[in-house]
Amino acid sequence: MGAVIHSAPHVIPVSRPPILDGAIAVRRGRVLAVGPRREILAAHPEEEEVRWPGVVVAGLVNAHTHLQFTRMAEVGRRAYDSFEEWSAAFDAVYFSPVRTDWAASAREGALLALRHGTTAVADVVTDVEAMPALSQTGLGGISYLEVLGDTDASWAETGRHHLTSTVRELGGAGDAGTGLIGISPHAPYTLDTGVLADLAVLARRFGLRQHIHLLESVHEREYTISGTGPIARLVRDLGFDFEILRAGGTGHGPVAFLDALGLLGPHCHIAHGVHLDAGERALLRERGVSVALCPRSNRTLGLDGPPVAALLAEGSAIAVGTDSLASSPSLDLLEDVRLLHALARQQGYRSPDLARRLIEAATIGGARALGLDEGPDRIGALDRGARCDFAVFAIDADESDPYRTLIEDGPGRCVATVTGGDQAGRVHLVNSATEVGRGC
Repeated sequence: MGAVIHSAPHVIPVSRPPILDGAIAVRRGRVLAVGPRREILAAHPEEEEVRWPGVVVAGLVNAHTHLQFTRMAEVGRRAYDSFEEWSAAFDAVYFSPVRTDWAASAREGALLALRHGTTAVADVVTDVEAMPALSQTGLGGISYLEVLGDTDASWAETGRHHLTSTVRELGGAGDAGTGLIGISPHAPYTLDTGVLADLAVLARRFGLRQHIHLLESVHEREYTISGTGPIARLVRDLGFDFEILRAGGTGHGPVAFLDALGLLGPHCHIAHGVHLDAGERALLRERGVSVALCPRSNRTLGLDGPPVAALLAEGSAIAVGTDSLASSPSLDLLEDVRLLHALARQQGYRSPDLARRLIEAATIGGARALGLDEGPDRIGALDRGARCDFAVFAIDADESDPYRTLIEDGPGRCVATVTGGDQAGRVHLVNSATEVGRGC
């Protein structure tokens, strides 16, 4: 198979400055070269050229979503006054007698993500039948098996065996299986203390990454410190007799609590972090933990936006997520980037690098959160040897700052997404059922 040259008026590789009239040479799902179009064409004179409009950018990485909840969009279309109110609305639909086809719902979500320029995701999977969605659609990333609702007793009786059996079964599936997997301990308030500690051990034993919801609710801190407050009442109402409730808390905030259990480290990233204080942000930086920010989901739940300006100013590792359609109006990651841009300005961030850093968060930042920013299958940037994952946006970029133009005009303007994960390459054309097999 020969190479294919993809060119556009603007190419944003992320790993290097934007290229005016740029091009990417790709073969067998990998990038051969990136540079000015005239140089790439001169180096590959016999190869086919695909000319794209507007801007080509490294594929977006959605660092927090639940694709299986795509058919629960009715929940995400409402506005809520609190996390707890949203949680009750979510549970009413999730646990309703009407059965949802989670596998089909997850596939629909994966295709929606691709249509918005996303090429990889951190997908939290609650029901295992939703696992194959990524491999079935060509979407990259990691499927995180979610664990929630176990007491220490139920974990010892059935929960631990169920998880380890599932991991072994999926891990043994090889090329015919579901791809990369991880573990998602849901949150500090949905699992008993001993379960959380054991999940850290199991993740290390199996070599799996972890992804955790953290400080989405303002009441989470009160729960871990003293075992009181609205979340404590919610947990009791659900019938869980967790150690934190019996002991009257741990005396520690949620971040310190998880750190003491061995859950935090560069193998882990968290979602939301809306209520992180300065000390907690510093601890996450020290541990090498990325924070996936989901501002539109936070807004649906009536929450304040995340402290994006402080995270940027302090040099924290950030990524961007949409969460699911059960809490967000769409899976268009650039919509969340655009809201983060506005929030950062409102919070006082004045550096001219804002747009660039947020596009980096949505690409290489997401790849770093998933541990996919290095090695032969690296994503998030277009450089030699990386997967040829990229998205095309039909916009007229400002030559002085194409990052800002992409944030302002890019949402809803993706016309194609190219993924190279299967070595043959796929071109996903927006508003079309067509996949062109020889994209890479």
